[in-house]
Amino acid sequence: MAKLLALTALGLVLAFLGERFMAYRQRMKISHQLHPVELPGCYLIEGLESGSEDIDILPSGLAFISTGLKYPGLHSFAPDKPGEIFLMDLNEDKPRAWALPIKNGFDVQSFNPHGISTFIDKDNAVYLYVVSHPQKKSTVEIFQFEGDSLFHLKTIKHELLSSVNDIVVLGPEQFYATNDHYFTNDILGQLEMYLDLQWTNVIYYSPGEVKEVANGISFANGISISPDKKYVYVAALMSQNIHIMKRHDNWNLTQEKVLHLGTLVDNLSVDPATGDVWAGCHPNGLKLLKYDPADPPGSEVLRIQNILSEKPTVTTVYANNGSVLQGSTVAAVYHQKMLVGTVFHKALYCDL
Repeated sequence: MAKLLALTALGLVLAFLGERFMAYRQRMKISHQLHPVELPGCYLIEGLESGSEDIDILPSGLAFISTGLKYPGLHSFAPDKPGEIFLMDLNEDKPRAWALPIKNGFDVQSFNPHGISTFIDKDNAVYLYVVSHPQKKSTVEIFQFEGDSLFHLKTIKHELLSSVNDIVVLGPEQFYATNDHYFTNDILGQLEMYLDLQWTNVIYYSPGEVKEVANGISFANGISISPDKKYVYVAALMSQNIHIMKRHDNWNLTQEKVLHLGTLVDNLSVDPATGDVWAGCHPNGLKLLKYDPADPPGSEVLRIQNILSEKPTVTTVYANNGSVLQGSTVAAVYHQKMLVGTVFHKALYCDL
């Protein structure tokens, strides 16, 4: 009898795992057809050949781009090269990109940049906060941008910042960060994704307090904030959603609504002039995970207008099957100009 019960329990577990695996494949594959949407005046940005995972643009038009991410389970075109931060001036007629030297004793060989966010203080000094993964750990590196160089100021580590994906800065050494995994072990992390365990979260960090402010998210990814700082937007990649959350005076977040997009949502950026949310998306996650240059992952950029309304307007601004751009992660705009970044491929400039 005991043996029969054990076999029955094993069968139920295997059936559950099989159902979860099939559901995972369906989520990653995505069912909608990707219809090409092209824009005029687009070109691939020279020098960005191994990813452009996140992009943040200053009000002046200077754009910071993180490149060279090595992420478990994903392809890399430059696995032995450390990551870098590139800069573009979008006020130029045909902007170019160049790598910023990093100074002040920072270990550039271990640099593995992921999500980034900029901050301008009351004296107009510019700071860049970068999520990095040295030796598969998670840190937040703080740099000051000055004279076409980055000066390293500080490394932030904390037990609650265990698997950081993206970040949005709120003030000096004050930010929200998303953890995209509960488990830090690679194998357990993959199992977590297969089972769609909604255990990832958002962390508030400041020198005086560090705490979880939102949870129950299926692979928390990109994070951004509304121009009035009242709402925070969090991309849930596995559930294909954007969580719209209200920020409170104690920095806690409460969920206002969830917007389902039907595609794997990666990084988010907000147009400060309009409040529109721009999302870099993956129309086929399986192609991203099992990279085949003969059948590469496509790219998709969505623009969400009036995201706080009952019926936001969602528009596909750019879509490509991978023939031009593979694995888009982010789109950021400035004065009718758009930059689109990728996990491990190139980066695209377009006129809107």
